Amino acid sequence: MAVCGVCFRHCDIPEGKTGFCGGRIARNGRVEAYNYGRITSLALDPIEKKPLARFFPGSMILSAGSFGCNLRCPFCQNHDISWSEQAFRFAETAETASPEELVDLALKTRDKGNIGIAFTYNEPLIGYEFVRDTARLANEAGLRNVMVTNGTAELSVLKELESYIDAMNIDLKGFTDRYYSRVLGGDRSQVMAFITEAVKSCHVELTTLIVPGENDSETEIRELSEWVSGLKEPDGDDVPLHITRFFPRFHMTDRGATDVKTVYRLADTARERLKYVYTGNC
Repeated sequence: MAVCGVCFRHCDIPEGKTGFCGGRIARNGRVEAYNYGRITSLALDPIEKKPLARFFPGSMILSAGSFGCNLRCPFCQNHDISWSEQAFRFAETAETASPEELVDLALKTRDKGNIGIAFTYNEPLIGYEFVRDTARLANEAGLRNVMVTNGTAELSVLKELESYIDAMNIDLKGFTDRYYSRVLGGDRSQVMAFITEAVKSCHVELTTLIVPGENDSETEIRELSEWVSGLKEPDGDDVPLHITRFFPRFHMTDRGATDVKTVYRLADTARERLKYVYTGNC
């Protein structure tokens, strides 16, 4: 058995088996990234799709994803590579790319407006070793590195990455422990600690998906934005917040899409304390 140190779960993993996330495996008495370099998704995306509104707007970025996730969001839009049965089948079929190959591809797409690499689609922190190794090479090549993450990781993982990551979009999915633990299977305190440290080293934008009946009260968004208002970018500026619209999918089809008026109303609530608030999926 070997203990994984990536997130709050601290999975005790038998030799040759994977942990809860499906992306880490015990080998020779230690835990390593089972999904290292195994690419399930690759696309050249607008930077705004991450979403990042205040980081090289109008540019493109090469976006790469693997498989596995340490949360269990029932509405996951990337469930086919995150934590569904299909996702774990990718462990056997995903194509492998080395850090050098991914950086080389990013350099070849510069003429299409590409500024670097985004680690996204599934949860990149569970395979942080590949992110670290690739981002280091990308940094040396003059490329920008972006990470789209749920922020569910120990600060020791962030420490491995912070020298190479230029921007992050981090999900702050709600602002109650009940929602994080019961609905998402996560740990809000770990996410808040991760965000608090991440804003000290790179540009950070946050995203809150508004799910009807779960995290859609003005009280919750007011408390969330109050907390975010206490965070500052390395240059002293405010941290941007994206308020986005939920659509029924995967295991959460028992309710309709979030009313657009609700998204706009909650964005206005967040603007009581925050300078940069954006709406999405509307």
